Amino acid sequence: MRKEYDFSKSRKNPYAAKLKKQITIRLDLDTIDYFKKLAETSGITYQNLINLYLRDCAAKQLQPKVKWGVRVEQTD
Repeated sequence: MRKEYDFSKSRKNPYAAKLKKQITIRLDLDTIDYFKKLAETSGITYQNLINLYLRDCAAKQLQPKVKWGVRVEQTD
């Protein structure tokens, strides 16, 4: 490797805004199984399918109906 590099003509990564961040999230087993089955038929990893679904929800600004003690439902 060189001792010095010239970054004077460098530019920012144009895709930096679209980078993904790894997080830890707890999901129900049946939810994971659902997306894994979808992944088998779609050719997309289940993690990417979950990300696509959540991105779609965020773009549509969907908000879940929360009822404590009852399963969460999605509003359209």
